[in-house]
Amino acid sequence: MKTLASLVMAAFAAVAPAHADDWSDPQKPFTIYGNTHYVGTAGISAVLITSPQGHVLIDGATAAGAKVIAANIAAMGYRLEDVKYILSSHSHEDHAGGISALQKLSGATVLAGAANVEALRSGVSPKEDPQFGNLSNFQGVAKVRAVKDGEVLKQGPLAITAHATPGHTVGGVSWTWQSCEMGKCKAMVFGDSLTAVSADSYRFSEHPEVVATFKASFSKVEALPCDVMITAHPGVNALFERQKREAAEGKAAYVDAGACKAVAGKGRELLASRLADEGKKK
Repeated sequence: MKTLASLVMAAFAAVAPAHADDWSDPQKPFTIYGNTHYVGTAGISAVLITSPQGHVLIDGATAAGAKVIAANIAAMGYRLEDVKYILSSHSHEDHAGGISALQKLSGATVLAGAANVEALRSGVSPKEDPQFGNLSNFQGVAKVRAVKDGEVLKQGPLAITAHATPGHTVGGVSWTWQSCEMGKCKAMVFGDSLTAVSADSYRFSEHPEVVATFKASFSKVEALPCDVMITAHPGVNALFERQKREAAEGKAAYVDAGACKAVAGKGRELLASRLADEGKKK
């Protein structure tokens, strides 16, 4: 049986390239736990957190993936028009390319890390992004506002906390909340990407400030209350493998208190490996 660590490392390797064929492919939606539902594509996570007073959507996948998300929300029995907020993990085309369309359809307010707001509004990543030059532009997003580190978004009974986790982008954000099922509540985490990926000419060793933000983000994610983790790329935490296990294990298949530590740890290993490789090429 594969260990979580081996699955995480394999998934990190799989998402490292600048493009993936399954970013926009359909994926049947499903409930992860309580009022938390997976409505993303086969390769990019999007999560719908529901309440009688309105819903919150995290991430929007690609422009083509937005259609998948909209259809999945409807398939789960919810209305896109009832989505009051769209939360962004980071401003790359694979996660934010569909936000513009979803915002227009829902009228929702979009929240993002302060350093990513302008990129979302323009659809163009800044030169400070390690992947600058390799990134596709996307449709700019209306009605965006910055969220502060530690800020709690409240929508009806929902309370969702923003955690600044920069590195992969300058304004990356991870999100936490609680979901309850049959009287048992779990600490939920939507973890932003923690991968040290860049354009070919970029050297992390020449940007100590970026290395420092990565290290701070690893420590922050490791310390989060974390019963159930959904990563920005579902494969990083083997989400679909967990879904298959649900038939035999029930919702326990998704519960893994060590997931945040494992994902952050592998991110740290990847960064260390990248720095070591750069040192050899001096």
